[in-house]
Amino acid sequence: MNEKLQAIGNIGIVPVIKLENPANAAALGKSLLEGGLPVAEVTFRTASAAESIRILRREFPSLLVGAGTIITMAQAEAAVEAGAQFAVTPGFNKKIVEFFLMQGMVVVPGVNSPTQVEMGLELGLDVLKFFPAEASGGIKMLKSLYGPYSDVKFMPTGGVEASNLGAYLALPNVVACGGSWMVKDELIKAGRFAEIATACREAVELARASRVK
Repeated sequence: MNEKLQAIGNIGIVPVIKLENPANAAALGKSLLEGGLPVAEVTFRTASAAESIRILRREFPSLLVGAGTIITMAQAEAAVEAGAQFAVTPGFNKKIVEFFLMQGMVVVPGVNSPTQVEMGLELGLDVLKFFPAEASGGIKMLKSLYGPYSDVKFMPTGGVEASNLGAYLALPNVVACGGSWMVKDELIKAGRFAEIATACREAVELARASRVK
């Protein structure tokens, strides 16, 4: 497994972040690190994503910064130019996945079926995003996928919360979970970064406890 993915696996959680104002990026990055969560997936659901990634990379060298919700080649190119260290896509667009691989960049494309898992295997990928996790069968589906694809690891995202994080992380084929409950949009907009740091700390402790069992 790639060292960046291994680092994500050691943490167990990837905060999925929506930043509408890049002016909030630095404060958010500080909150993540204070909460013991040195990774960020900045989604391209806003026009501020690329600039936010640039700020996070510049201000926090110890923060592993990724680009999420990449659905177009223009976004993929912007993510690379901004300095993203990994990319996450909601679906499996072969052209986009191959673009990131050609850049030597870690990419975690979204899948929710055996056919899509095999598309990933064909390109040499062994870590895939399982999305939307809960709507696609959740833990039951991941258990089913483990039989034929025991060497593949998944990053469930979509419906993962503090209440079910432990159950997901207990699965042998889950490397980490993506979620936004610790970095809620309303908290970012309101500048409540101390609360975000606390929520991150609680999420990290929950993930650690889940892995210890």
